[in-house]
Amino acid sequence: MMKYVFPALLGLCLGVVSAPVAMAQGPSSVAATTAAGFRPGQLWYDTEGNVINAHGGGVLLVGKTYYWYGEKRAQHEEEGVNVYSSKDLYNWKYEGVALTPSTDPQHDIAAGCLMERPKVVFNKKTGKYVMWFHLELKGKGYSAARAGVAVADKPTGPFKYVSSFRPNGNMSRDMGLYVDDDGAAYHIYSSRENYDLRLAQLSPDYLTATTQDTLLFANHREAPALFKTGGKYYLITSGCTGWAPNQATLHVADKLFGPWTLVGDPMTGPNAKLTYGGQSTYVLPVPGKKDAFIFMADKWNPKDLKDSRYLWLPIQFKAGQPTIDWMDQWDLGFFTKVSTKQL
Repeated sequence: MMKYVFPALLGLCLGVVSAPVAMAQGPSSVAATTAAGFRPGQLWYDTEGNVINAHGGGVLLVGKTYYWYGEKRAQHEEEGVNVYSSKDLYNWKYEGVALTPSTDPQHDIAAGCLMERPKVVFNKKTGKYVMWFHLELKGKGYSAARAGVAVADKPTGPFKYVSSFRPNGNMSRDMGLYVDDDGAAYHIYSSRENYDLRLAQLSPDYLTATTQDTLLFANHREAPALFKTGGKYYLITSGCTGWAPNQATLHVADKLFGPWTLVGDPMTGPNAKLTYGGQSTYVLPVPGKKDAFIFMADKWNPKDLKDSRYLWLPIQFKAGQPTIDWMDQWDLGFFTKVSTKQL
């Protein structure tokens, strides 16, 4: 997901975003309305009528409430991690800043740093909500390439910064988190100037990486979005082309640590070879629906990062493989109207 940079490149890999929106006016706010579906690429407003500001993010389900975490962006700067809540995935209430930059200029997350690709998981053993993110230090460009960790007692935070590091000495940029059926958690991340994609199992408290850390493949990929169904693991990634969109790829494996097999491009339809202008960030399982997943992506707008859009699309299964078709508008009824698994 996200935006990584070569030492000489200050761009990021791009993504297209979309989501449910009531009306598409200015990028600031409109009168509060109720959404009843998703409209990929359109402006998406929260329940107070303000544009949702949660880029490069992920979603966590707690009970019957969803929490959406993402980068809080100004026109060009980053201002921490926002969190929103929802009961239906269409209408989102702004809960505030989940992780706020420090006012201490010497702190790892001092105001002016970059905290990208935030993902949150719940640790049943510790009872803590654990956030991981890609951290770049203030004034250092993209040279730090660290993973940052923060914890909270509630899904809305406030999250308290714990530490940052390079997992097992490896550069860590675009990233995701995945919790398997047995409760073991994993950090998937782009490394070696984004030429490697690695997977590390986390410690039981989810706060650090263990030495069980493996190179999945070396193919200049980023923006990993990992999910599992039918006993197989699937991984959608993006190429590295600065802010510009590119072709997505899909890999499949029987085990998390591989071997991973390249399947091809899961996108179909107009503009599919550019991932509909977007970049993957997360795959959201839909509770209570078999083989139902939502592909989440960002459509980056480097001229005004806050106005980067959200693109959410349903994942279908055709000939046993995940497929993502473009839809101008859809709702969760799609998963009951259409068979999501065609073997």
